Amino acid sequence: MMTGPDQVIVVDAANVIGSRPDGWWRDRPGAARRLLVRLAAFQERLQSSADVVVILEGAARAAVSGSDAPAVGALRVVLADGSGDDTIVAVTTELTDNVPDVTVVTADRGLRQRIEAVGATAAGPRWLLDQLDG
Repeated sequence: MMTGPDQVIVVDAANVIGSRPDGWWRDRPGAARRLLVRLAAFQERLQSSADVVVILEGAARAAVSGSDAPAVGALRVVLADGSGDDTIVAVTTELTDNVPDVTVVTADRGLRQRIEAVGATAAGPRWLLDQLDG
C-alpha cells in the first residue's frame, strides 16, 4: 500500500519573497521563478521525507507559464484564484486531514492563527530561507 508523506511544508510565496528587499517588486513573476527553482532543489534534497506545496497569487502566478517557466520537479504549485491566504488555509485544511505534520511558512500573524486553528504549525520566512541557503 502506498502512503503519503509524513510532513508537508506549505509556502506562502508572496510572504517569503517579500521578506527580503532585493527588488522583487520590479519583477514579481521573476522573483517567484527564482523562489520556485530554489524550492525545487530543496524538495529534491528532502527526497521523500517531506512534500513542498507553494501557493502563488497575483502577478507571481505568471511564473509558471510561458517559455521561461522553471522546472519544478516534485514541487506542487497551487495558483490562488483569489486570496492567497484563503487558498493557503484551504490547502492546509485538506492536508491536515491526511498528514501528521503540516508546516506553513509565513510571517502573516492573521494567517498563522487561521492555519494553527486547523492543526498546522507555522514557521517564518527566515526558517525557510536558512534551509534554502544551507
